[in-house]
Amino acid sequence: VENPADLFSLKEGDLLPLERFAEKSAQNIILAIKERKEVSLAKFIFSLGINNVGEKTAQDLAQHFLSLEKLEKATYKELVNIKDIGPVVAQSIVDWFSKNKEFLKKLKEAILIKKEKRQKSLIFVLTGYLSLPREKIKERIVLSGNRISNSVSLKTDFLVSGENPGSKIKKAEKLGVKVINEKELFKMI
Repeated sequence: VENPADLFSLKEGDLLPLERFAEKSAQNIILAIKERKEVSLAKFIFSLGINNVGEKTAQDLAQHFLSLEKLEKATYKELVNIKDIGPVVAQSIVDWFSKNKEFLKKLKEAILIKKEKRQKSLIFVLTGYLSLPREKIKERIVLSGNRISNSVSLKTDFLVSGENPGSKIKKAEKLGVKVINEKELFKMI
């Protein structure tokens, strides 16, 4: 194994000569590797280890470009125009792709990267007393690629209701907005 892409071409026979590797251990490792040969674009981008690119940025990039080929060709100017991607992150991405062409080629031969489907971002409104601080809940909603609004409208997808909800619940019912609890919210995001 010279680089991580080589892991995907390992066979049981490659592992058996290693100390403490019985046939069953070798089979389990090869099976685990095979199960990871198909990966979402967002997870693939995150796994590249690009400086300043965490899970949220990887998800944003996957949603914006929808394919690795488009991301590879992205310019600095294109990248800085994406919401939440600043100059430092954009430069890290451009630098990584320019310096790792051979490695990326090997990875693309070894792994099946699923094309991303554009997700519709949902709009949530919070009301009532919730088990977590509102800022924490808002942060989790935004990190999942969705949005927060302070008032219920026809554009609202879900009203998250805690104990003692205010007038927002009546407005949601009047407008036909689905009312969910915190537990349902966390299952969704």
